[in-house]
Amino acid sequence: MAAKLATIGFDADDTLWQTETFFRLTQDRFAALLANDCAPALLEERLLAAEKRNLGHYGFGVKGFVLSMIEVAIEVTDGKVPATVIRELIDAGQDMLQHPIHLLPGAAETVASLAGDYRLVLITKGDLLDQERKLAQSGLGDYFDQVEIVSHKTPEIYQRIFTALPGGTDAALMVGNSMASDVLPPLQAGAYGVYVASELSWELEHAEPPQNQPRYHSLPDLSGLSDLITHINRD
Repeated sequence: MAAKLATIGFDADDTLWQTETFFRLTQDRFAALLANDCAPALLEERLLAAEKRNLGHYGFGVKGFVLSMIEVAIEVTDGKVPATVIRELIDAGQDMLQHPIHLLPGAAETVASLAGDYRLVLITKGDLLDQERKLAQSGLGDYFDQVEIVSHKTPEIYQRIFTALPGGTDAALMVGNSMASDVLPPLQAGAYGVYVASELSWELEHAEPPQNQPRYHSLPDLSGLSDLITHINRD
């Protein structure tokens, strides 16, 4: 019989608060700035390729996104991109880093309802300062017993985090909007993985859901998480 759940891990961006929307708006701004140099669909394709190859250099987050946009702008203009365009891209990135936090439906209520009964761990990728800012502004920081800001979300990372906590991976559950980062790796580590659909998601986070995996669950939003956890503990 599986151990009762003791640890609940939460992703942050687009699980607890809105993020991808602001990336999409900035990408639209990027396309408008370079409309005379590159078709929007091709520009999007080149930006995604740049982000993918730059992950090892810049990691996840706004800063890597802005640097990738600047790199693509230089490429598609054959090095003739105006300084004013680069300035606008930098300003757009700074706007993203200062944007107010908008919690997603059910986030505040769910986190508050689980705090105290479970050890809550925030496990997120991205820039350290930006993620700390967002957590502070979210009003959810006091509910979390532990915050892990990591470069990548791999089975080994989840194993390291959950093994050090009561019950280990067997008694841990991770919830998030990315199948590739928040669900499949914790499942491979031996924990539960709960996918919460988001309206928008980054293409590099897409993955197919697991088949015949009893520890995998999906929810339309966070409001059903407490009931799911109760159900798991009863099995």
